[in-house]
Amino acid sequence: MNHGQQDDDDRRVRPDGLAVRRRRHEHGWSHRDLVRAIEEASVVASGVRESTTPNQLAGIEEHDEPVPYSLLRLVAAGLDCDPVDILLRPTEPKESPTTH
Repeated sequence: MNHGQQDDDDRRVRPDGLAVRRRRHEHGWSHRDLVRAIEEASVVASGVRESTTPNQLAGIEEHDEPVPYSLLRLVAAGLDCDPVDILLRPTEPKESPTTH
C-alpha cells in the first residue's frame, strides 16, 4: 500500500447509519451476522481477517459515528455494496430568500 492510500484509509468519514441499517435488514442480519459477513469479505479480498464489533456497528447505525475510511470499506464489502452507497452526504444548505 502506498503512502497516499494509507492516508485515505485513515481519513475519518461519516457513514450513513440508516443506509447501513437498511442494507443489514434487507439481508435479515443481526449486527453479529454483519460482523461475520465483513470478516468473510475481508478474507476473500485480501486473505486477512479484518472486521469490527457489533457495538461499533450499532454506533454507526444509531449515531453516524465517524470511522476511518478503511472501516467504511470493510462494512461496504460485508454488505456487498460500494462504500459511497453508505457514506453520509452533507445536506445542501437551504437558500435564503433574497430581498429585491
